[in-house]
Amino acid sequence: MFHKQFSIALLSLFFVLSGCEKAQNTSETQKASETQMTEKSQDLVIYSSRNEQLILPLIEAYQKETGTKVRFVTDKPEPLIEKIKAEGELTPADILMTVDAGNLWRASQAGLFQTLNSPVLEKAIPANFRATNNEWFGFSQRARTIVYSTDRVSPEKLSTYEDLANSNWKGKLCLRTSKKVYNQSLVAMLIAKHGVEKTEGLVKSLVSNLATDPFSNDTKTMEAILAGQCDVAIVNSYYFGRMQKKDPDLGLKLFWPNQSAQADELSGVHVNVSGAGVLQHAKNPENAKHFMEWMTGSQAQTILAKGNMEYPVVGSAENDPLVASWGGFTSDSQSLTKAGELQAEAVKLMDRAGYR
Repeated sequence: MFHKQFSIALLSLFFVLSGCEKAQNTSETQKASETQMTEKSQDLVIYSSRNEQLILPLIEAYQKETGTKVRFVTDKPEPLIEKIKAEGELTPADILMTVDAGNLWRASQAGLFQTLNSPVLEKAIPANFRATNNEWFGFSQRARTIVYSTDRVSPEKLSTYEDLANSNWKGKLCLRTSKKVYNQSLVAMLIAKHGVEKTEGLVKSLVSNLATDPFSNDTKTMEAILAGQCDVAIVNSYYFGRMQKKDPDLGLKLFWPNQSAQADELSGVHVNVSGAGVLQHAKNPENAKHFMEWMTGSQAQTILAKGNMEYPVVGSAENDPLVASWGGFTSDSQSLTKAGELQAEAVKLMDRAGYR
């Protein structure tokens, strides 16, 4: 009997000790897992609509300078905005980086960004290149300007965006599709300047001057000029830069419109931005803010400008030599928040005007 009781007691002790060891192992595993998650959560996570080859040099430079690990996801603006909305508080992303003030404004309207209190950003970024509530900031400028055939057009014949609606350009104009946010933002800024009625008349006249149906991108639009289908078009300058880099003797040139700043015109070249904002549910808001402020430095601004032949927003940064060769211009001084606020109206207007 004694031996039986002793055996039972010994067996019970074994199970107790075994359970304690298992609990200890589980606790250690949980601690290791939590540590790993904490370490991972300290990584800066960026959702970007900019192509990997454009954002990677920027991230590598930041990681090298600060030691902060940066992870990123790339996609088009619309899917990224929907992804962040769907993820809600669980999103791993700290920053949304995208092109065009219209996209940044939409993300802001969806409540995705937090307001940043940063004297560094406010001092470096001109007021018209950032949100009025400081939820997003532009970090590079993108000029949407006129390009023309050097064989068939004298630059003295060019003057403004509005002038392209005149009948003397009938059958000579090419445009990119109205479905692209770049053109939606341009029309939105025209509405901000002229009002809906006058802008609708301008867009209808632009459509009537088209030599052919709108193209899917700016490169095809310029190729149509080279093929003799049209003489002038409106494009983002960096697309022209890419073509000129491949062929220095390209039979096209850029023209900076609206430089006379007349009351009935845009006050300068339409310039949009690529920019970013810190997300409402960012896990690393301080790191994200530091990255945003770092983007105003000369190294980041030069990488941004030269990487895609855009223009820096900070005046002290260098342009790409090819971009510098195009000469300077005065840009439209209106706040780019209008590109977002009036985007829906611009889309409806273009549809009524038959701009597809």
